[in-house]
Amino acid sequence: MNPADDEVLHVAAGLHRLMGDYTLYLNILRSFRQRYRGAAAEAGAALAAGDRDRALAIVHTLKGAAGMIGAQQVVRLAAALEASGGDAPLAPLAQAMERLLDETGALLAAEAPREVPPAPARPVPGARALVRQLARLLDEGDGAAIDVLEQSATALAAGLGVAVFEQVTAAAHQFDFETALARLRAGAP
Repeated sequence: MNPADDEVLHVAAGLHRLMGDYTLYLNILRSFRQRYRGAAAEAGAALAAGDRDRALAIVHTLKGAAGMIGAQQVVRLAAALEASGGDAPLAPLAQAMERLLDETGALLAAEAPREVPPAPARPVPGARALVRQLARLLDEGDGAAIDVLEQSATALAAGLGVAVFEQVTAAAHQFDFETALARLRAGAP
């Protein structure tokens, strides 16, 4: 096992995926906290209601988003739950999410004096061409789409908005190119 797998948040891994763009990373952390705060409870409720497909979809999406920010412990636990078809205990994932939310909250609080509200999606020179290229690669199921997402993270996040960029990236990192393409098309300017 990689030592980073035991870290609650491996910031360097998250930054690596975003070409070192710390401001973008902080914006994605904010979005992650808002979007996935209740993910473990939602998955638990779905399991309790007998809806394994919904529970596993929640866990799958969480796994991709956690991987993007460098939360390998959550990724590992979500993958185990997903691989078990929902039969593995949910408590370890829920506890890891609590620790992750605490750690991301502390990181964001430490950055609060320098905090700038996330900018809305805006036209970025060359962004349309990048989006077209990315759409084509996703449509073809070409793994080079992940390279485009990583190499052009700043421009794509600025052009698409952080939330859309995060959704597309999370799906693409799970090699769910169909979902990534759908989210890209839904959110593209």
